[in-house]
Amino acid sequence: ILNIERDGGILFSWEGAAGTTRVGKYDPNTKRNKLLYTFDKQVCVSSCSLNKEETLLAISLTQMTGAEERLHPISKCLTLLIEIHPINNTKVLKAVDCRVKVQFLHSETDRRSVLESHLLLLTEDGYVDLYHVLLTRQEGYRVVMSNPDHLSRTVERVVEDFCWIQWDAHTQRIYYLTCAAPHAQDKFLLRCVQFHPHHHWETVLELPLDMPANPFRTVNLGFDRFHADKPGCEPVRMEVFTSRIGSMCVCYSQPLRDKPELTYTVVLVHKDCSKTFRVSLGQSQLTATQLHPLFIPTGLTLVLPYTGYYILVYLQGHFLHCVNTRQQEMLCHSLFLSGSHPADIVVLHAEEESVCGMLDLTHGRIHVAEVDPEFLLRILQCPGGYSEPQRLAALHCLQVYLGNDPKLELKIIEWLCDNVSTFSCFDQIQEFILDTHKASLYRISYEKSLGLDKVLPYSSVFNKKEVPSCLLEIPGVLCITELHLEPQFKARNLQGFWSELQWNTERTKYLNAVPNPRFRTANIHDKPHNRGGEERKGQKKSGKWSKNVLLSFMFTLFSVTDRGLFSLLPPPDKKLVPLFQEEDRQQRTLIGLTVDKLREHLNRHLPRIGKKKVDLLVVNYVAKLLELIRHMLESVWMKFKLGPCVFCFSQRASPAEWAVLHFMFRILEAMRDLCLPLPPGYHTLLAMLAVRCLPHHTFLQYIDHGILQLTETFVSRLMTDLDNSATNERLKFSILKRLPPPMEKGIYHTWDHPISSASISRSYVRTVLEKHNKKKGFALTGRDDTGFRSDFLPLSYLAKLLSDIEEQGSALNPFKEHGNVDVEFVEETALKQTLILLGL
Repeated sequence: ILNIERDGGILFSWEGAAGTTRVGKYDPNTKRNKLLYTFDKQVCVSSCSLNKEETLLAISLTQMTGAEERLHPISKCLTLLIEIHPINNTKVLKAVDCRVKVQFLHSETDRRSVLESHLLLLTEDGYVDLYHVLLTRQEGYRVVMSNPDHLSRTVERVVEDFCWIQWDAHTQRIYYLTCAAPHAQDKFLLRCVQFHPHHHWETVLELPLDMPANPFRTVNLGFDRFHADKPGCEPVRMEVFTSRIGSMCVCYSQPLRDKPELTYTVVLVHKDCSKTFRVSLGQSQLTATQLHPLFIPTGLTLVLPYTGYYILVYLQGHFLHCVNTRQQEMLCHSLFLSGSHPADIVVLHAEEESVCGMLDLTHGRIHVAEVDPEFLLRILQCPGGYSEPQRLAALHCLQVYLGNDPKLELKIIEWLCDNVSTFSCFDQIQEFILDTHKASLYRISYEKSLGLDKVLPYSSVFNKKEVPSCLLEIPGVLCITELHLEPQFKARNLQGFWSELQWNTERTKYLNAVPNPRFRTANIHDKPHNRGGEERKGQKKSGKWSKNVLLSFMFTLFSVTDRGLFSLLPPPDKKLVPLFQEEDRQQRTLIGLTVDKLREHLNRHLPRIGKKKVDLLVVNYVAKLLELIRHMLESVWMKFKLGPCVFCFSQRASPAEWAVLHFMFRILEAMRDLCLPLPPGYHTLLAMLAVRCLPHHTFLQYIDHGILQLTETFVSRLMTDLDNSATNERLKFSILKRLPPPMEKGIYHTWDHPISSASISRSYVRTVLEKHNKKKGFALTGRDDTGFRSDFLPLSYLAKLLSDIEEQGSALNPFKEHGNVDVEFVEETALKQTLILLGL
């Protein structure tokens, strides 16, 4: 394999049957090979490039040792420019004693009739030239160079004096390393040259780097099979990775020292920091072929290009590190494996095309590195073999890197259900909730995600007052973090990737300077019953604050429904968990507060996104949170095969319901600690399971301690579905005593019991008399045929007064809609209440 062009085409060479050397192209779209050119003799092709129109082929040849060679170069390297449409002239561009890499620029224009091409020559002497080749069309189809003898006059010097260079075909950029000063041997500058359409180029970035003196014995021009076969190894291996959302990582390894350890550095330009890792290798001794690890970029999914989440650092037989380049504050969010573990986690697949590939120079194959989800699941499921930081990192890797696989997500939820006990260092349910719905939001709008890494919560570890030391230290790995990289952007009008990178670096510096830039869920509300603050009081007086909270809740609910994440009234055959089917005022307020607070936080710290996009992003964020809770419950429901009998109070609970109840309590605990809202109906469902599973006295204690919350839907179902046996009456009385006053009035109408009738009567009499005291000019009718017994005059007067008020239409009978009422029972109840009040 010689080169991979911007369109994904792979250029390769092979030896023909008759001692010839052929150059071809593999098209990943059509999956076909195409012969481009054939040499009559065997030659060593070290570099090759094809222009976009496939009319010119540039080839760099190294010296052959054969005695009779038709193209035997006098110098060490011969660079040719060949007309191949059809095969015609051959022009010698350079004949020098150093290696040369050739590369055509591929502009984004779709025109196929462009009669000019632009060719880069990257030389081992440390300079880069740009050739502007003008073409002409003859006889309607022949494309030839116009005036090929004057190509040297079009040469433009792009780069001069570099010791390392990297060509990025996808973005049409050159990264190169040069000394910062003549006498500073350990001070270097990483520069980037961006090539724009119409052969315009400019230096856009300078980044100071501290590297060992003389890091490269020879200039690195990229992969070259003949150069790789030579003995010896460079003291430093270096790679640059970028993503279109504005992230940039510079990775390089350090030369070995006397100690059995390896050092490498990952410079996170978009995070304005660099991390140097010193890895102990134990008693192992590295061979000449194991001096440097491989740096492999990985994305969120294999469908998308590299999005800057992880850099895999792999040294065969020693370690594999998954360095998190987006959430780099703590080591526990990166996965560090050593010994024999890496051999199981890295799976190589031969692919026709891969954005993040590894090239096998010997066999001419391209591989892609992929993280094995089954191995990461084994890390979670084997508590004895892996430490808690490794399990936390594996959980993050599964959620962020492979989280869009529903089957995998179901396996993680099953693992959470089977391991509900909190780990000593972190809460796995909180980690799953925070990171999963953030990853889901990332998949909805990943282009906005990079700026959100610093302001959105993705881990519950940040909520701890004191982070456990085991999450900050990794055995055998020492990490040193340096801040303030001071990159310099040279171009005046930055666009596209460079504009995003500049904004990300500036925003990171700003967020590092301000206190508490990350949104803390504990500050979502000041407690629903104690919303202090002068500003909020003023809003409450005018009703604006309550209206904003309600609107935020409605927008969230409508957004969830419109996106099809769940339905307010799902079909009966698909309705597993009855959520979002009732009005939960507390959760409605909390949902509105979450949206309101998060919107305010993002508008303050990320104004560039815009208010409309922030509104949509925040609503999606909270909606995905509610959907995640529903999805977790439905997954557990299917795991234990729960049916409609869960909502029947007359039956005792099964062991499966006990397991679901325990899991729901853990979700409730996690969400309360995070101060995040739950889907409306969650408390009703939890109370229904709890009253079936728990003894009645334990159930009431859970209510008294605030673990369980009584909802109107639950209490109404309890009053109507349970019979009035002695045990059930005691439970109902105990629940009625614990009801808040606003709910109590409506609940009494649902229970057909003398006590409820008495409560309705007392409330009715109290209301009628209060209205009577406010009215003037009311007179008794004077009738004496009330039908009540007159042995107690206060009672007779009260009954006559109520009867007259009702006849004049001043009060409505509360029992009209509930059938006939026992008048004697009401009389006796009123008499008893009067005796109690009089102390008789």
